[in-house]
Amino acid sequence: MRPDQVARAADALAQARRDGVRFDYLPVACQIPDMPAGYAVQEALHEKLGIPIAGYKIGCTTTVMQEFLEINQPCGGSIQVTDVHKSPAMLPHNRFHRVGVECEIAVRLGHDLPPDEAPFTRLAVTGAVATCMSAIEIVDDRYVDYSSLDAATLIADDFFGAGCVLGPALTNWQTLDLANISATMLVNEREVGSGKGAQVMGHPFEALIWLADTLAQVGQGLKKDQIVLTGSIVETQWVAPGDTITVTVNGLGTAKVSFT
Repeated sequence: MRPDQVARAADALAQARRDGVRFDYLPVACQIPDMPAGYAVQEALHEKLGIPIAGYKIGCTTTVMQEFLEINQPCGGSIQVTDVHKSPAMLPHNRFHRVGVECEIAVRLGHDLPPDEAPFTRLAVTGAVATCMSAIEIVDDRYVDYSSLDAATLIADDFFGAGCVLGPALTNWQTLDLANISATMLVNEREVGSGKGAQVMGHPFEALIWLADTLAQVGQGLKKDQIVLTGSIVETQWVAPGDTITVTVNGLGTAKVSFT
């Protein structure tokens, strides 16, 4: 994409966010041809919104989510600093178009993973992780019909991302087998799904490697103190006003959010 096309696509997405309307489609003149272009538009979108990012979410890292969205590869989105919440959190349901929740293992980085160090190894990303957390990703179906949009366009708009609720930060996570720890999600005390860390590309840090390498391809890197949500272990659950969601990851504690 030419720079002017990237700017036009980012303008259209930013305008939909500012106006609080459901996004429909991009004009033909600024269609996004591939995923690298999607990440370029995503970066331009956040420049236009003027809100710093706190980190990234990764979608479709598990079979259950790839089947749910009919997208067979991981996709990354940014998380704005204003959309990061500490558990327990209360959020207004009408702040969103159609709000959903996901069950995640999150990390916070202790140092940079710059693009010039790609490709990354498990050893490299493991050394960069400062803390691990249980997390609830907040997603928003802010589209007229998301099934009509390709993955590159969804990536440009942060791949449904609308924030997260973080559980307690664990610094001695090295004692845990992150591939084998179990996670469950409850909606109003009723279990709606469960799984293990290995469902995330074999190990949650494999998702982190994928993200760091993918960003490096477009000249971007991960930075110290950024958070990364590694992907939902449980299928997205759409929630109603009054619902309370609890995600528990054994060894990492609990994250909780209520929608008022």
